[in-house]
Amino acid sequence: MGTNKLIGLLPDMAAFALVVERGSFSAAARQLGMTPSAISRQVARLEAALGVRLLERSTRQLRLTEAGDATLQRCRSMLDAADEAVQLAQQQHARPQGTVRVSMPKAFGRFVVAPLIPAFLAAYPQVNVELFISDRDVDPLAEGLDFTVRVTDSPPPGMAGRPLMPIRQLLCASPQYLATHGRPGHPRELANHLCLYLAEHAGDKRWQLRRGNEQLSVTVQGRYATNHSELRLQGVLNHLGIAPLPHFTAQAALAAGQIETVLDDWEFTTAYRGMAWLLYPPNRYLPPKVRVLIDYLADCLADQTTPMTR
Repeated sequence: MGTNKLIGLLPDMAAFALVVERGSFSAAARQLGMTPSAISRQVARLEAALGVRLLERSTRQLRLTEAGDATLQRCRSMLDAADEAVQLAQQQHARPQGTVRVSMPKAFGRFVVAPLIPAFLAAYPQVNVELFISDRDVDPLAEGLDFTVRVTDSPPPGMAGRPLMPIRQLLCASPQYLATHGRPGHPRELANHLCLYLAEHAGDKRWQLRRGNEQLSVTVQGRYATNHSELRLQGVLNHLGIAPLPHFTAQAALAAGQIETVLDDWEFTTAYRGMAWLLYPPNRYLPPKVRVLIDYLADCLADQTTPMTR
């Protein structure tokens, strides 16, 4: 297809994307100040040019065909690129404004990022933040997010990444529990203690620990298990046993003397450790609203080059 014909199809591609976004020809027409029949002709013209059916039409609803779904992604990318071109041209004069949508793991969002948001909102009164907390890996493009935070040893391929801070798991127990049950002097002794584990997978009972070049696995047991670190912290505070906790989850209770670390010379490597990476699609213009939040989080966490001193 020649360049001239492609250029002629751009308005039709934009109309098609808007119809899907709004859910009907009528809604798209109202936004564009056109008639539904005019919008319908644009979509029909696009279908004819591409030689595929994009929408299955009925009196009550529209449904994307398989070809329509694939075409929609490209049309949205085209509109995003056009929007980025406009924003880039205005960058020198634009003030950060609008809504930033972010996803990150539950514990990291709760203990690390959420306390930083009020000061950010005060500094940028025209920027809003939508913070989504989820431990699953999310695709920022597919879910309409500006960026995500993921704890991993390395950022996934196909994503631009910025390291925020390293995450380390600490094995913790309350002083009362240790006074009653004793302090383990070696990881093998954990098998004789009550331990709080994640219970998401069968392997979560097999704790992996490392000291230098020495690595070992120990199968633990306990009466309480939960995959949420804040709930494991509450279990430790209630003397239910020894639990792995991200350093930021444990930090305040450690400073207050409510809990203590054990096996300090061993590194717990079973889960949720590595670097917290801030991830976003590569080669994408970042609007000022997104850039200022990324820079703010990176600056706030810049001094945390090591998780914490035991």
